[in-house]
Amino acid sequence: MKATTDRSYRGLLWSLVLFGTVVDQLTKYGVFKWLSGNGEGGKWEVAPGVFELLAQYTDKREAAGAFLAPLRTWSSDLLPKVNQGALFGLGNEYATLANLLFALVSIVAAIAIAYWSTRPATASDPALCAALGLILAGTLGNLYDRLVFNGVRDFLHFYWFEFPVFNVADSCLVCGAFLLLAQAFWSQPAPASNLALQPEAVEAQ
Repeated sequence: MKATTDRSYRGLLWSLVLFGTVVDQLTKYGVFKWLSGNGEGGKWEVAPGVFELLAQYTDKREAAGAFLAPLRTWSSDLLPKVNQGALFGLGNEYATLANLLFALVSIVAAIAIAYWSTRPATASDPALCAALGLILAGTLGNLYDRLVFNGVRDFLHFYWFEFPVFNVADSCLVCGAFLLLAQAFWSQPAPASNLALQPEAVEAQ
């Protein structure tokens, strides 16, 4: 009979992608609508003196009849303040150029991860699938914002030590990156001697 094949964890990868992306968008739209303050924005203390939810808006309104207007104005008639740079505001001083660059990087990264997920060695590694799933979820969550809002909506704010405002997608990216790093350090490839002893098929006992 044939030797048993390795278990596939692609379902874990794509479940994390779907869950992370949906939660990211639901929290962004939900918090910005809840704390819109008629366009003035607002905040809600989660842990007083430590952590808050923060919604910030500009004084700009979406052009009437614009193609993306329903998506951009669901939370408020005014447009939210966005981060056009990378994670935690890196490169934000370059505004539109930075947003375009990071959007392109996100698209390339998403394609690369999707391709990576098709490899048998990737599918059989649960830690690697979890890491890639979280990274792709964060990539897609922020890519949506870059394409729709020309920047990323942030609302999670640790201000006890003035940590940059971030979002769920950023959290997925950081957690996925740390998990990927840990997987790279602690994963142990099968010894070559063991691989040589595994035949494609074995005789029935």
